[in-house]
Amino acid sequence: MKHPMKRPNLFFIALVASLLFAAPLAADTPTSSAVLLKPFVDKHELAGAVALVADKRKVVSVETVGFADIEAGKPMKADSLFWIASQSKGITAAAVMIVVDAGEIALDDPVENYLPEFRGQMVIAGKDGDKVTLKKPSHPITIREVLSHVSGLPFRSDIEQPTLDALPLVDAVKSYAKTPLQTEPGTYYQYSNAGINTAARIIEVVTGKKYEDFMDERLFNPLGMKDTTFWPNEEQISRLAKSYRPNATKDDLVEFPFGQLLYPLNDRSKRFPMPAGGLFSTAQDTALFCQMLLNGGELNGKRYVSEAAFKELTTRQTPKSIPNSYGLGLAVGSDWFGHGGAHATNMEIRPSKGIVMIWMVQHGGFPGEGEKAQGVFKNWAMERFGK
Repeated sequence: MKHPMKRPNLFFIALVASLLFAAPLAADTPTSSAVLLKPFVDKHELAGAVALVADKRKVVSVETVGFADIEAGKPMKADSLFWIASQSKGITAAAVMIVVDAGEIALDDPVENYLPEFRGQMVIAGKDGDKVTLKKPSHPITIREVLSHVSGLPFRSDIEQPTLDALPLVDAVKSYAKTPLQTEPGTYYQYSNAGINTAARIIEVVTGKKYEDFMDERLFNPLGMKDTTFWPNEEQISRLAKSYRPNATKDDLVEFPFGQLLYPLNDRSKRFPMPAGGLFSTAQDTALFCQMLLNGGELNGKRYVSEAAFKELTTRQTPKSIPNSYGLGLAVGSDWFGHGGAHATNMEIRPSKGIVMIWMVQHGGFPGEGEKAQGVFKNWAMERFGK
């Protein structure tokens, strides 16, 4: 007796076919940045990261890995908030250039033209033990010099202790004016929060607006940077990634607070805007600012800084005699410009590659090889999305 023919198992055939044909497709699929970064998280060398790549028009990749809060098991998310610290410098410099474009100030104007407290400022001529000899500088410091760290101003003044955000901007800047210049203006690179803060104070004097209001009106709101602020609100704080550093034995991560900032972070009565390093932001918000720069000063049909201002921002301003290559509020390389932050965040614009790379982490150092994670991401981004 012949057995009746069984109907073919369509599910089984489909499954076999999917296995047969999936292998070659998977081999052609580009590796994601998250796959490359996960080993750093697994080895407790990196807490977590948001890695974003954008071109002139759109975000082409945003991936997350690891944790925003390790102890709570809270995963890093695309909208996690970060203290971007000194990345604020480039954003402040762009705001200054908006005022330059308006013809209200010029880069080579002496700072004392707008802030009279700087008149008569002296420079250190020599030190002998506790004795300090002062002399008149070769010229008054200029706006260009305070934006490029060659003014001779110190990193901060003595009264900005223990945090950097406890003084109103007007008072902080007055303290810089009372501090002797450490070097002759224009001759030496001295990384200086004081210089960037001074430039921001000029915005206030010239425009009659508070610095933070000017930033909102001229950059953050028009660009759509809805999560960029000096005072994160309760909802934003709930998205704030915690910061980590190596433990005592340097084989794991331990949480630590933002030591340069006052808590609570949303207290506007005791915390003041710090133009050189006070901003909080997300990867997406920071990308909008960087896309504007990638487009030469405009985004989505709106121009924020002129072509001339963009060139000043992104061209080396430091003398050739100085090894440090710095523009206005931005570090400048042969084919890139950008800036990092104190807790290891970074933004980098590569015009020749046509991309922006945003690296968002919160680290005060890394165990093992964790510091290499940023380079792994950037190499991947340039190979995958660069022209």
